[in-house]
Amino acid sequence: MACKSRVSDAIATLVGVFHEYASKDCEEGKKDCGKNVCIDHFKLSKNELKELVQKELDMDVSIPLENKLFILNCNVKDPAKLDELMKELDEDGDGQVDFLEFVGLVAGMACVCNDFIELMLSEQAKSE
Repeated sequence: MACKSRVSDAIATLVGVFHEYASKDCEEGKKDCGKNVCIDHFKLSKNELKELVQKELDMDVSIPLENKLFILNCNVKDPAKLDELMKELDEDGDGQVDFLEFVGLVAGMACVCNDFIELMLSEQAKSE
């Protein structure tokens, strides 16, 4: 879906990626805790979150700004970190991550990127 602006494209991509991963367990016929019921296909299971993070949120971010390239690296592929991330994101304790909980992660990561750029630009200005 092509939108008319970069921000609209970013929103459409974010929603699309979330739902692509949130429906994987049901598509693959996985069942929830032996109850013979599909995990909610509007939420990310732990496995779906893990796959999404590993494939889509690697955080090796290169940000071109003011004729400079800023690089931020944050590894969230460690299984212990993924377990911790799942616990932090799952605010309602249902063992899954809904879209609002997921957007909190993305917003937090965007804030980290912004803080990093501001820090780099401030240090660059001090050295000039």
